[in-house]
Amino acid sequence: MKQTAFTAKHIALGAKMAEFAGFNMPISYTGINDEHAAVRNSVGVFDVSHMGEFMLKGEGALDLIQRICSNDASKLNDGQAQYSCLPNEQGGIVDDLLIYCIKKDAVYMLVVNAGNIAKDWEWISKHNTGNVDMEDISHKTCLLAIQGPQATRVVQSLTGLDVLNLKYYTFIKGTFAGVDNVLISATGYTGAGGVEIYFEDKDDAADKIWNALFEAGKPQGIKPIGLGARDTLRLEMGFCLYGNDIDDTTSPMEAGLGWITKFSKDFTSRSIFEQQKANGPARKLVGFEMQERGIARHGHEIKDFEGNVIGQVTSGTQSPTLGKAIGMGYVQPISAAIGSEIFISIRNTLLKAIVVKMPFA
Repeated sequence: MKQTAFTAKHIALGAKMAEFAGFNMPISYTGINDEHAAVRNSVGVFDVSHMGEFMLKGEGALDLIQRICSNDASKLNDGQAQYSCLPNEQGGIVDDLLIYCIKKDAVYMLVVNAGNIAKDWEWISKHNTGNVDMEDISHKTCLLAIQGPQATRVVQSLTGLDVLNLKYYTFIKGTFAGVDNVLISATGYTGAGGVEIYFEDKDDAADKIWNALFEAGKPQGIKPIGLGARDTLRLEMGFCLYGNDIDDTTSPMEAGLGWITKFSKDFTSRSIFEQQKANGPARKLVGFEMQERGIARHGHEIKDFEGNVIGQVTSGTQSPTLGKAIGMGYVQPISAAIGSEIFISIRNTLLKAIVVKMPFA
């Protein structure tokens, strides 16, 4: 398995480790519920260095991004980021990603899912007909997500950059914890506020930043957080996870991602998405709360009162914040309205659930 620059630290801290996207990653340290609460109430640090980063440079960089991404990256100015997806030619999703505008029209960084690095690189390269300079910097890039209501206070104490006033989906670059050329981005996957920091793994930068963060965050009770709590946190916010809630067979219109699908430009599968917008998709991703004891899991069938299959669960968990079981799944449009009763098939038993508005918490 691959390692990140922080793998030895996770093991030394007693983290429960497991393979994820080919990397040896921490799943939990003190327990998912404890770590979940730390992020919701104070501050936690995630090692997400397994994610992929591509640099696109040159005169045709923006044109390439516009042709392969659903969102409109021409709206981005220097220091702004955007959530988008890479549609395939059949109306599905190759991956969802973040686009960072380093220099408008000329330099962009794409942040992709760890399990899709090779697939995404091949897809983008295939469409790079304008000789855009592409570089995969995933192997030398560290990424830490410092999340929670106290996150920016901790981060601000380690830099002269103005982190406290950083607007959502913007970023700044400079010196952080004595390390130069660190990118600090007001993004995250928890809904609890905070930032993500990108830096190159050289000259002991990983050690310096990790140690500085945990020293500075002692008054706030800062904790390392594993991927288990990352999943419960994102699910409470209704954020999609690639491979669960979206994949090569789901469209952004079905997944409630019409807001990142802009028809002001031409891009892969545009005509398919326009038709879905006009006629309505054949299925919709919904959130639901269990009304009976049981936890829905990925792959469980969703049925109606008569026992007819109307969809499938994509994600499910026991919400630490709400103290109840929640989930997401695709259902037929007739069953997608808020308040609709659906039934989750768990161990051959139909358990009632109610479609609710997301986010859950």
